Amino acid sequence: MGTVVLSGWRWTLPGLVLGALMALAFTPWVHRSSAALPGLLAMGVLAALVAMLSRAARPGQGGWLLWGFATAWFTGGTAWLYVSLHKFGGLPSWLAVLSIVLLSGALALYMAAAGALWVRWRRGQWWADAALFGALWCLAEVARALIFTGFPWASSGYSQVDTPLAALAPWLGVYGIGWVAATLAAALALAAVLRRGLVRAAAMVLGLMLAMQAAQVGGVGQWAQPVGAPLSVSLVQGNVPQNEKFEASFQIQAMGWHADAMLAQRSDLVMAPETVIPLLPEQLPDNFWPPLVRHFQQGGTAALFGVPLGSFKAGYTNSVVGISAGTVQQPGGYYRYNKHHLVPFGEFIPWGFRWFVDLMQMPLGDFTRGPANAPSFEVKGQWVAPNICYEDLFGEDLAARFTQGPTPPPTILANVSNLAWFGEEVIIFQHLQIARLRSLEFQRPSLRATNTGATVVIDHRGQVVAMQPPNTRGVLQASVQGTQGLTPFARWAGPFGLWPLIAAALALLLALVWRPVK
Repeated sequence: MGTVVLSGWRWTLPGLVLGALMALAFTPWVHRSSAALPGLLAMGVLAALVAMLSRAARPGQGGWLLWGFATAWFTGGTAWLYVSLHKFGGLPSWLAVLSIVLLSGALALYMAAAGALWVRWRRGQWWADAALFGALWCLAEVARALIFTGFPWASSGYSQVDTPLAALAPWLGVYGIGWVAATLAAALALAAVLRRGLVRAAAMVLGLMLAMQAAQVGGVGQWAQPVGAPLSVSLVQGNVPQNEKFEASFQIQAMGWHADAMLAQRSDLVMAPETVIPLLPEQLPDNFWPPLVRHFQQGGTAALFGVPLGSFKAGYTNSVVGISAGTVQQPGGYYRYNKHHLVPFGEFIPWGFRWFVDLMQMPLGDFTRGPANAPSFEVKGQWVAPNICYEDLFGEDLAARFTQGPTPPPTILANVSNLAWFGEEVIIFQHLQIARLRSLEFQRPSLRATNTGATVVIDHRGQVVAMQPPNTRGVLQASVQGTQGLTPFARWAGPFGLWPLIAAALALLLALVWRPVK
């Protein structure tokens, strides 16, 4: 028995190496060499993983291999959590590192199950086994996105945002892209390992890539059309150090700079970051909140910015306030969006983990959840749909606003964030890739106003058209053209979430597993 356990554990070692390489595909350093390099690296790593997996004789070996792979991948992809846990949360270094590894190891169990099941159900035919691997891969990634509120950071599809597979985004979404990428990589690897069908597999992969590239260049699969006049926008980036954001001695100065920057703009829309005002309106000086509200109610400029709202009795929300001439009659004189998808531990405390949050000593750690289908904010005929921080990681949540929202479908997506909790470079790059993929899924432009970056304007094709340099203070001036029209992804994910994708993967899985052996 001891030999079997040791043999199983031995399979984690190549998995850890491949997982560390996979994590590199989600770093800005690889992207700087070539925009398409992260996608190519991820495809190569997946091919090597499947080649290694094909040598597993028992399901347990496949499980250990993919568990090690996913643990290293997720640990590398979310290593920025160390900054918030240690520097701002006060956890000892060893406990911060251990927390990230344990979280990654727990999330890796979905991939471990996929690896074990693939070894058990494979048939020895490269095309069938590649399809089986892709379906299991998709189900594992979706499980990570949904179970226990979901934490699908660094999902494989984000590595493909600058490859031809990005053309699949408005059809299948990020998890569908990951499904196809995993299947293609597996087809090449298995055809090479089995020494049959390699020419056909290579032709299939190359043909699909060329078709996707031609579709992008030719504008095939474009459902969005320009609507209304472009908006001039001003995106404020304050670059406030996180250790100063909630310190009373620094708050007035930081809020004053942001208020002055917002009031000085003459664009159609000015946006400022998440909790740019870190106090409740009633906690602010008397000469701060009322003049701010009146200015945007009476002028031609609308404003969107982050502020906590609520009370001890009603509960507190992480919110975005919108103020314009059209909000005068609304409660408080402003539009209000309350964050729906809250961050475990950062914004709500899962049952049984109060002790952990007490160790971190982080402020604003327990919010009330907002409604799922929130209204959009109207600005001169454009419908702007706000979301806060990592909410734009969940495209299936945003999709509901296109088909079930109380206002017309969004014409512009808008994200406000404060990533100063997490470091200065990697998470900024990763969050930018996420925002670009959301624009591709819905063929909508995205605005991002952040504290430290990336403060950007992204067009409906997922391309960055204007950007404030990260970790600097300033105001980005740009123009954005809203779009209308529903992509296939918006049509199926809006009413049904990710369930159609799950059903498709399960149907393929059942067809492959129950297929008679020839």
